[in-house]
Amino acid sequence: MQDVMDETTVLARTRAFVEESFLYMRPRFVLGDDDRLFEKGVIDSMGVLELIGFLETAFGVAITDQDINETNLGTLADIARYVTSRSENGAAS
Repeated sequence: MQDVMDETTVLARTRAFVEESFLYMRPRFVLGDDDRLFEKGVIDSMGVLELIGFLETAFGVAITDQDINETNLGTLADIARYVTSRSENGAAS
């Protein structure tokens, strides 16, 4: 069974993943919680697939094609809200 997750935990783990996976060559890059990942050039379409794989594995949520959009996955804060809401709704089962 998954631990109870709050937005702060999801945000921190997702930030660590993004920094390790996409920003390792840009150590001085500052990524705010509400910065748009595409607009800032942090991830591209392939990066989205990697991000989804991480979220599904790390947090046990199933992300459907219809959920792959800027509202849910546009920023680190959006991702934390989305993952937390999916977990609380039992959608992860």
